[in-house]
Amino acid sequence: MPIYEYRCTSCKRKVTVLTLRASETVDPRCDHCGGRDLTRLMSRFAMVRSEESRLDDLADPSSLDGLDENDPKSMARWMRKMGKELGEDTGEDFDQMVDELEAGEGAGEEGEGDGGAGDEDDL
Repeated sequence: MPIYEYRCTSCKRKVTVLTLRASETVDPRCDHCGGRDLTRLMSRFAMVRSEESRLDDLADPSSLDGLDENDPKSMARWMRKMGKELGEDTGEDFDQMVDELEAGEGAGEEGEGDGGAGDEDDL
């Protein structure tokens, strides 16, 4: 079903007209003022991208510009971008972890004082 958008030249409001078929003749009228002097607008559209295209964009080195792996906020922004590009629901755990990174929580807590890497140098 095609959807056409018009701008009323009288009241300047946008009017949307839904038709059943593309071949159907459209006689649009403004819903707000009843005017018939309408200008057809170019509607926005979405372009579906393949998974391969999205993954290629993520693999492009220019997508890493401005990424600082030592800055939790920078990593959180990149992780959100990656999640959106993958187009899948990442879940509440992922969102919570990214929120904590952005807030600066949890940075540097793992591996401190638990016998992790770096503690052997103190022997």
